[in-house]
Amino acid sequence: MDFTIQHFIALAPLLITSATIIVVMLAIAWRRNHSQTFLLSVAGLNLALLSILPALKVAPLAVTPLLQIDSFACLYMALILVATLACVTLAHAYLGDGGTGYPGNREELYLLILMAAAGGLVLVSAQHLAGLFVGLELLSVPVYGLVAYAFFNKRSLEAGIKYMVLSAAGSAFLLFGMALLYAEAGTLSFSGIGQALTATGLPSPLAQMGLGMMLIGLAFKLSLVPFHLWTPDVYEGAPAPVAAFLATASKVAVFAVMVRLFQISPVANSGVLSTVLTVIAIASILFGNLLALTQSNLKRLLGYSSIAHFGYLLIALVASKGLAMEAIGVYLVTYVITSLGAFGVITLMSSPYKGRDADALYEYRGLFWRRPYLTAVLTVMMLSLAGIPLTAGFIGKFYIIATGVESHQWWLVASLVLGSAIGVFYYLRVMVTLYLIEPNLRRVDAQLHWEQKAGGVMLLAIAVLAFFLGLYPQPLLTLVQQTGLAG
Repeated sequence: MDFTIQHFIALAPLLITSATIIVVMLAIAWRRNHSQTFLLSVAGLNLALLSILPALKVAPLAVTPLLQIDSFACLYMALILVATLACVTLAHAYLGDGGTGYPGNREELYLLILMAAAGGLVLVSAQHLAGLFVGLELLSVPVYGLVAYAFFNKRSLEAGIKYMVLSAAGSAFLLFGMALLYAEAGTLSFSGIGQALTATGLPSPLAQMGLGMMLIGLAFKLSLVPFHLWTPDVYEGAPAPVAAFLATASKVAVFAVMVRLFQISPVANSGVLSTVLTVIAIASILFGNLLALTQSNLKRLLGYSSIAHFGYLLIALVASKGLAMEAIGVYLVTYVITSLGAFGVITLMSSPYKGRDADALYEYRGLFWRRPYLTAVLTVMMLSLAGIPLTAGFIGKFYIIATGVESHQWWLVASLVLGSAIGVFYYLRVMVTLYLIEPNLRRVDAQLHWEQKAGGVMLLAIAVLAFFLGLYPQPLLTLVQQTGLAG
């Protein structure tokens, strides 16, 4: 095929991210310098983010048979790049500089995050099962190394091995499902599969089994019940910025490609598969929230909470008409903002040279008297995750409920309301802990290094954004309507 300048403009975000990976790799080989690696990574990610604007002008464009750059892909590319930028900033604060920093090589962490981000960009623009698999593996394989990056901590190593083994099992299911779909449809492109399934009316048992096995593979990556067992252990063991990346950029990419797969063929979302998705959604909402109730570890609590949040998102996927696409876009944006804020606070509270992250709930007792700014950010994030009005999370939840009501999915709406009520309890428990007064407690403002201050400024900006979108969500709604639905 002939590549024109339009093709390169459309591919610019992915090309710039890939070029950044090469530049960072060469810079590390030339001279190890933590701050230099960080600045190169941030510069590359910012350029990739800016290049989405010209890419939107040439969209929609099928760049190759594997990749389609349209407004849907551009929205989720932007979301992945913003989340990656935030995680890189948090990683810089976490790894630290000087004698108190991380004991191993720090620079490779940025390289792995950039490679995983490139995988995410491929994933959201995939229009072919081969593109989906390449993107998913490029996203997953660097994450194995990231989760086990704090190699001196046995929990981190254990989490890395668990994630690798279970992720490989998920990929095996995915490949088997693709093989069955290919046997039925005779093509690997999403549109070709959609046409082949629509032509036969209801999907054949073979096609349903193929779609079901692909759903299992993707549900592993999204940690939906009953494929969620790795989540709390991996979140707890992974270094805090990596857990933030896993909860945001990684899941957004997988969910976006799942939406694209189900949107191209309405038949794929009917019959048995629709019932299976409904059951998985209800189970994820109830199990995620109920298991989070008993947690005394903040990372595990956020892990179970993320299972529930992707259960809420499945409601829009099951509805798959009317407001559904808009609801998914709005909810993913608000979820990414709040998750980055919550994991960001854990990151700034932790440092790897102490051996483990500050993720136990007792370490946050009376935090308001020691780190008032971090307490303010975490309070806003907990309110937003609970879906309290005047925060970004409320807008996301409101849209999901509207979608469920519009498509008469009453069981799903009931489980969402029940799950949210349970969620309010454990989110408020975290908030109350922050403001408790310990005996003989003196107020101490912790001394911060400059890289931690940069992370702190970013967290305050995230908290302000969460409030702003709760009070005035119109810019976000306009953005999602123009991009998510047009794609």
